[in-house]
Amino acid sequence: MNHETPSKLTKIFGLDLRSLAVFRIGLALIVMADLFSRARGINAHYTDAGVLSREALTKELLHPWYWSFHLINGSFSWQAFLFLIAFLIALSLLVGYRTRLAIIATWALNISLQNRNPALIFAGDDVLRAMLFWAMFLPLGCSYSFDSALNSSKKLLPKRVISGATFAFIIQLIFIYTWSAAYKTKSSLWWPDGDAVYYSLNFDQYATEFGHFLLGFPVPILRILTFSALIFEWVGPFIILIPFRTSFFRCVAIISFVLLHLGFELSFSIGVLSYLSVVNWLTLIPTELWDRGTQIISTTARKGLTIYYDADCGFCKKVVHFIRTFLILPGTPLLIAQDHESIYADMLEKNSWVVVDWENNRHYKFEAIAYVVSLSPIIYFLAPLLRWQPIMNVGTKFYQTIASNRKFAGNFTRPFKFRSLEIKSSLPFNLITLSLLFLTTIFNLKSFVDQTVVRRPFKDDWINKTHQVFTRRTFQTINIIGYITRLDQSWSIFAPAPPRDDGWHVIVGKLKDGTEVNLLDETRPISWEKPTLKERQNIYQTIQWRVYYINLNRAMGKKLYPHFADYLCREWNKTNSEDKQLESFEIYFMDERTVPPGVTQMVEKKKVWQQSCSGS
Repeated sequence: MNHETPSKLTKIFGLDLRSLAVFRIGLALIVMADLFSRARGINAHYTDAGVLSREALTKELLHPWYWSFHLINGSFSWQAFLFLIAFLIALSLLVGYRTRLAIIATWALNISLQNRNPALIFAGDDVLRAMLFWAMFLPLGCSYSFDSALNSSKKLLPKRVISGATFAFIIQLIFIYTWSAAYKTKSSLWWPDGDAVYYSLNFDQYATEFGHFLLGFPVPILRILTFSALIFEWVGPFIILIPFRTSFFRCVAIISFVLLHLGFELSFSIGVLSYLSVVNWLTLIPTELWDRGTQIISTTARKGLTIYYDADCGFCKKVVHFIRTFLILPGTPLLIAQDHESIYADMLEKNSWVVVDWENNRHYKFEAIAYVVSLSPIIYFLAPLLRWQPIMNVGTKFYQTIASNRKFAGNFTRPFKFRSLEIKSSLPFNLITLSLLFLTTIFNLKSFVDQTVVRRPFKDDWINKTHQVFTRRTFQTINIIGYITRLDQSWSIFAPAPPRDDGWHVIVGKLKDGTEVNLLDETRPISWEKPTLKERQNIYQTIQWRVYYINLNRAMGKKLYPHFADYLCREWNKTNSEDKQLESFEIYFMDERTVPPGVTQMVEKKKVWQQSCSGS
């Protein structure tokens, strides 16, 4: 399925191995950033001492077919252990070591983490979950990775690969936008009124300073932005399927969607969603662009570089392969010093590897490292720092220490084995991925139909008839696959309509000594005034807390409030003296439902919960 001269089908549905490497690196960084964000609330969000114990989750919120390793134990130590394991595996994915195993484990741990507390799930989590799933079937470790550096196969890998998995990945990417657009067409705010951007920017739980700046634009301009966003979500993804000048149109699509998501990131506080979406689109960078970039960086100095290593030193062989791969110096000859008499003599005399430049000059020890770094198209700017004499002196001593203790140094590279890395076309593999894509399509259609039926009066049309089909026992059985794999997708951010249930919480605590305190921020007095965006950032320090407080005001909140209230009692009384113990508190929601343009904004004070802390 891979050819030197790609067919039209390969150009459209094939992916470059270098682009897949960029996707792997970006995906790993996103997973690590997500873990860091969630780790800030690890005790509050994932332990039995937090806002949702395992007992409460399994009894009230957990879907019967959802699973989670995080439910094995409710202690902080167990959760911290799983977070650490997930981070280390993401690090393995980042560098491309045992990539297939790393991505499978990352997917499993990500689902486990998301299932542990559904009150924290946001659109970015849905996208991450979907992309991690299809990433398991893609050859992510075939470029810029430990796996590719240690590839022992003499058969050259293709530049581009096409398979059921690459086809599924591209269709999944299209689904995210087209299904989201389909949901939005069910609301008049998107069409024909065109007020969706106005309402989105008015939702202070997500809006940023730049978002508020945009809100100051005239209403007609905001409507143009609404129609433009809706049309672009419908049409934009299909640009990548244009069968002529495919590379050009693919670049147009990449740039357009990257700019779109940068605009989203400037306007809304939405966690990793924008960055993840950019990473997804970079996966489509065409082979022609990579080849042109390779030609640009292929200077005489880089083409003339040759590296010689000691054949008796396994550590040395692995290190030079890593250097060639991660410094982006493809094609650099890595030769055995013993095969060249003069080079071998220098190696013994200098106790060093030998690097020969395009003018046939020889470089040794740490100075050779500085020279090779100067040729790297990605970290060449570090070369002057490495050549700074104090750094050079320390580096040379370090190199000499390693060179004199190669056997010991080899312990650090022993886990990394040379393995054959090949890409083979497999009919069963392709059939499996295409079948899973078909199920994904069914799950997307089902989510759209179910939501439509719930939100509108009865109509005897195709949507209602489709809904009746999906309620049959056969489809209920198929649904189990979606629940277990978490392919049960619904792309409904700001859809069908942007949220209008805006507002903020005020939690008034009463201590045993009669003092009233602000439980949301004990350093500030109780205030009923609307918090500024900066004050909101102090309250919602992570996207998970932001989403949690939003869900407190949704239907889920009825199940969340009792456990949240118990958590507030425990946390306060655990960290304060006897005379400052929390006796009771009241939770208010200042309901600031967004009104149409030109209508006076009203705020309604609602008491949503009252709690006594006696016995907590």
